[in-house]
Amino acid sequence: MSLVFVVIIIFIALAFDFTNGLHDAANSIATVVSTRVLTPRQAVLWAAFFNFVAFLIFGTAVAATIGKGMIDITIVTPLVIFAGLIGAICWNLFTWYLGLPTSSSHALIGGFAGAAVIKGGLGVIILSGWTKTLIFIILAPTIGMLLGLALSVITTWCVHKQHPQLISKWSRRMQLVSAALYSLGHGGNDAQKTMGIITTLLVSAGLLKSFHVPLWVVLSAHTAIALGTLSGGWRIVKTMGQKITKLRPIDGFSAETASAASIFLATHLGVPVSTTHVITGAISGVGASKRLRSVHWDVTVKIVWAWLLTIPGAALVGGLTFFVASRLF
Repeated sequence: MSLVFVVIIIFIALAFDFTNGLHDAANSIATVVSTRVLTPRQAVLWAAFFNFVAFLIFGTAVAATIGKGMIDITIVTPLVIFAGLIGAICWNLFTWYLGLPTSSSHALIGGFAGAAVIKGGLGVIILSGWTKTLIFIILAPTIGMLLGLALSVITTWCVHKQHPQLISKWSRRMQLVSAALYSLGHGGNDAQKTMGIITTLLVSAGLLKSFHVPLWVVLSAHTAIALGTLSGGWRIVKTMGQKITKLRPIDGFSAETASAASIFLATHLGVPVSTTHVITGAISGVGASKRLRSVHWDVTVKIVWAWLLTIPGAALVGGLTFFVASRLF
């Protein structure tokens, strides 16, 4: 493949990263907007800033998992990566249009896997790399839900004798901190997925001798996801912020803190966890702490179905794209 084609694919990868920020902006800002702690404009600026600076805190363990731990890197070509990215972007835009908070991460690995399987068969799949990711499809929202439930109970118990105005004042301030922590975790985990894809591309094109993430890849990935967050995902904000359960500032603090803790753990372990799954579980847990009927479980069930369909849906688009592209080029 020519250098021009490699550059085009890098821009497509960054476009995916942008749609990741666009799609997942709702996760970062929905609670802080729905509780009226920040205006939508203030919230996206706050989230985008912490999306970008996350590179100062986190390493590249998730990028390594995506880049060389899930698919046999020896069969990967620029065309495989191109097709996988198209699959992921198409799925992101489709679910964004429907207002469904699905996982950009799973769309990426699904599209990548679909293209790779069409290229080299099922043997290209590295099962050990997929095991952690598939387990966390269930574990991530569960951890988020349990931590959200626990934090909500603890914070409510701690402030139950305080004046409502004082509670509102301090919970609004604390939600600024929790929103920042969540956005750090989102940027730290999700931007690395694009880093992994771009680095794999550079290795497959012979531009890197071994898998290591260059600094320019790190900075460009964080810039792209931050710009996507700045664009906002307003269709999904409503679903995340109000349709699952009604949130107060203290609830938003509990949900975001629970999510941030879960994502920080996953990033440390090098697991490409779905930040969407975590925050949805946390919001449901916070709602359930008040009473189970306060959670709109019908909305949650629709979201879960979208989660289950993400990897196979993106894989189908990625595989079809590779099938067509390999005959055109």
